Amino acid sequence: MLENFIPDIYQKSIYYINYDKLLKKGIRCIIFDLDNTITPCHINKPTKRLKRLFDELKEKGFKVIIMSNAPKYRIEPFKSYLEVDACAFSLKPKKDKYIKVLERYKYKHTEVAAIGDQFLTDILGANRMDITSVLVNPLTHKDYSVTMINRLLEKFILNKLAKKELFRKGKYYD
Repeated sequence: MLENFIPDIYQKSIYYINYDKLLKKGIRCIIFDLDNTITPCHINKPTKRLKRLFDELKEKGFKVIIMSNAPKYRIEPFKSYLEVDACAFSLKPKKDKYIKVLERYKYKHTEVAAIGDQFLTDILGANRMDITSVLVNPLTHKDYSVTMINRLLEKFILNKLAKKELFRKGKYYD
């Protein structure tokens, strides 16, 4: 059960991920979580730095998609400015939206990576689909109330993983 919460890759932020390594591994599509992964949850528009990163990823040949449990109005400014596809109300860790992405773009699970800041939604969702899971640290400690509940459960999971020496926060790897 605990294995479902272990990310394949763990990095400080989206700016530290070795995307060339993902490309060499056969990854063609990257699914990014929105809140506290690519932007703090209280910021309503993307930065130029994020735009540059997404443009570079698209130039490398990646399909870039934002998948969030947030509503459409929250995602729309990011989708438009960054010129990417997006899935709102994803209900991660449920499989439905992941399956939709795989079917719509005709990807195999081995060609997709999902990047997020939460064990209970992003990592569990990706691992349940057997796609490459990438954990990053949250951009801020400010969270929505539902996420704050998840963070409490995450602490419990982190303690269990650390005791079994399966994962340690701050020990990055790719």
